[in-house]
Amino acid sequence: MKDYNSIPLQLYKGFFTKNSTGNNAFSFDKRKNQNIYVAPLIHGTLMDLKPGDYIAFSEVEDGKEINRCGLKNFIWMEYHNRHIFIFDNHNHAFFFWMWGYLSGNIYPKSKLLHIDQHKDTREPDADTPFKLDRFMDLKTVWQYTNEVLNVGNFIPPAVKLGLFSEIKFIIGENDFKIPLPGMDVVDLDMDIFAPEMDYIDYDLKFNFIKSMVRKAKFLTISTSPYFMDQNKAIGLIKQLLF
Repeated sequence: MKDYNSIPLQLYKGFFTKNSTGNNAFSFDKRKNQNIYVAPLIHGTLMDLKPGDYIAFSEVEDGKEINRCGLKNFIWMEYHNRHIFIFDNHNHAFFFWMWGYLSGNIYPKSKLLHIDQHKDTREPDADTPFKLDRFMDLKTVWQYTNEVLNVGNFIPPAVKLGLFSEIKFIIGENDFKIPLPGMDVVDLDMDIFAPEMDYIDYDLKFNFIKSMVRKAKFLTISTSPYFMDQNKAIGLIKQLLF
């Protein structure tokens, strides 16, 4: 049986995206900064979760260029026999889900819980050049994740491939008031705690998320640098996980 555990670490070594692809395509021709950084993935703990020094997301809004740094490292944790991936830009969840399938940690037609201030369901410019099967090449998945997908369009291809058969979106106040059973995969964007989401009662939101995180069989967490202060995101993640 192929050892899939080393491949994510080999692919995510830390690199700059310099072309108008993936997340770097946002307002590319309008920006002075045209490089964004994708941090290396490490096996680590919450002690290794730290803000980075390189711009991970760049955008022009209302004529103003906004540059945000992401994480120093993406973190891969194994805790209570489950895998937890923590990263900055949300499209990387797609790669880790595909790894989860190949490694036998996520099964086809799983249930996904998506907690976010956005649905992230825009259609990408291109379909996946692979199928959900044991012949799927993780390098091709990695290229698709970084060159085609962005923070707003990574869920539809996972659904089209058949990885998820049901998605529950938690994006508004009423969503946090409905008790849910455990879901196969929990996908959390820390921008749910961004200032514009303060209209949702903090304790309601925090306690719901903590409960669902504890039930997750497989967990992906995005620190969302464009929308969320990274130090605040990191502090909240530490509170939610332990």
